[in-house]
Amino acid sequence: MAGGVVTSEEMQRGCLLLEALIFANPEPVRPSVMAELLKAQGSDLVVSDVLAALAERYATHAIELVEAAGGWQFRTRPEYASALTKVVEKPRRLSRGAMETLAIIAYHQPCTRAEIEAIRGVSLGQPILDALLEDSLIAPKGRKEVPGRPVLWGTTPAFLESFGLPDLGSLPKREDFLLDRAPTEAAPEAPSPVGETDGTG
Repeated sequence: MAGGVVTSEEMQRGCLLLEALIFANPEPVRPSVMAELLKAQGSDLVVSDVLAALAERYATHAIELVEAAGGWQFRTRPEYASALTKVVEKPRRLSRGAMETLAIIAYHQPCTRAEIEAIRGVSLGQPILDALLEDSLIAPKGRKEVPGRPVLWGTTPAFLESFGLPDLGSLPKREDFLLDRAPTEAAPEAPSPVGETDGTG
């Protein structure tokens, strides 16, 4: 790179290299990995500059370059998602209880099962933990140094990727996080007996 000036040919090659790298990886690719690839190919390009150029190239495409879980990946633009719902398998939606548990863990991690139950106000069923573990949204983060040494739970990179978050600092307000919740498990309230009045009579 003579005089530090980036030529169009150099940027074109850099974009193609990162494009191929990102497409080849099912998980978000970290900038450090991109930098290693560019360096290995004899390029002195700055990763952020190449990413900006690559994102601009895809500005009019049905897919876009997005930052997620500390890395970058290509995703279908939201406006085209509805057209794909019948041809692309949708991931399992979490129950309301699982979403509430996940939100608590995300905002209070690392936290124990007892702490989660105290915040939710209800006991935490094993099926909820199993569902979050199966989807790789949470993982053990050690044990709390108290009697019994309960397991501490925290979120995973898969959690960030699933919600399109670059890092935990990008978490929305908790009330926004729970807006689009899946249908809940069986409602806790028992149905009112037939003929029951409102108690005023």
